[in-house]
Amino acid sequence: MRVHIDTDNAGGQERRRKMNGKIKGRFRKAAKDNRGIGTVEMILILVVLIALVLIFKEQMISLVNNIFQTITSQSGKV
Repeated sequence: MRVHIDTDNAGGQERRRKMNGKIKGRFRKAAKDNRGIGTVEMILILVVLIALVLIFKEQMISLVNNIFQTITSQSGKV
């Protein structure tokens, strides 16, 4: 019966530990980096504004038409 002692296993575990540490460090660094937040915020604001316009489209058209009718009727008095 042969018994194989894996002497490389300890080195493999050490390498995995170092790689995990590097990966965790990169994730931490990326989480702290906030250079792209301005772009993301602008895109989210635009998405919300477009959604609001689509939801309230009919009400906005009615409001604008009423305003222009009022302007047109009031302009005749001037």
